[in-house]
Amino acid sequence: MKLLRRTLIATAALIALGAQAAATVGQPAPDFTLKDATGKTVRLSDFKGKHVVLEWTNPGCPFVRKHYDSGNMPATQKDATGQNVVWLAVNSTEKASSDYLEPAKLTAWLTERKAVPTAVLMDEEGTVGKSYGARTTPHLYIVNPQGVLVYAGGIDSIPSARPADIEKATNYVKVGLSEALAGKPISAATTQPDGCSIKYK
Repeated sequence: MKLLRRTLIATAALIALGAQAAATVGQPAPDFTLKDATGKTVRLSDFKGKHVVLEWTNPGCPFVRKHYDSGNMPATQKDATGQNVVWLAVNSTEKASSDYLEPAKLTAWLTERKAVPTAVLMDEEGTVGKSYGARTTPHLYIVNPQGVLVYAGGIDSIPSARPADIEKATNYVKVGLSEALAGKPISAATTQPDGCSIKYK
């Protein structure tokens, strides 16, 4: 009886864990609905048939600022959207955090840096971030036209807040997108995300 109870408890724990399990490369990307910075409803499934990049961002993070202030993230976005790829910047910073920027201020910060995401999504409750297992800013994902997650990880191969490292680094998102758009499997489909931990609620 004790063993059965232990097994049931372990099973319940696994089920609970499964509900919190991060999205997995090779599996369908969790669908979601969020409001963008203008208050418009955006669903991931609206973009089925296109490649989609999800970028977790937080302007309060030095790693994020490195890639935006240097122009690297805007250039990567431009390269992607120029090839008909949808780019969704997601902010999962909770409202109580000192890093939180309200939608208009977040948009202004991105605009100042010539960022060109398709939409800026507000995830203050952290539901979508947690469903993807997003841990850091930046943390990036690529979803293919069939809605399958094909990349999860960092923007590039050098985890630092130094802009000088950008030139020497391999931009995993650029390489992954070019492979995916050419119909090839992504050579580095899972990489280590680096940056600041997401300030979840």
